[in-house]
Amino acid sequence: MAKKKSSAEKRHRQSEVRRMQNKAVKSAVRTSVKKFVTLAQKKDTGITESEAALKEMVRKIDTAARKGIIKRNAAARKKSRMQKFFNSLKAAQ
Repeated sequence: MAKKKSSAEKRHRQSEVRRMQNKAVKSAVRTSVKKFVTLAQKKDTGITESEAALKEMVRKIDTAARKGIIKRNAAARKKSRMQKFFNSLKAAQ
């Protein structure tokens, strides 16, 4: 007779899948933030490149917040700080 699987085992499998998906989204957010900061700090890159990176970063942060991977206020705080950083660099040029 075959053994029956418990619902706890299924729940564990589901949570592992979700954990890996959430990890990928968080990693993408961190990568986009790092990409934006490095582009913004380089002297030879233009404002347009760093602005495009900022838009991409905001899109990824919004996606993560919508999915509940990061909290809404944390997403707003990250976006606000990066926009403030971008504006200060833009004003300096």
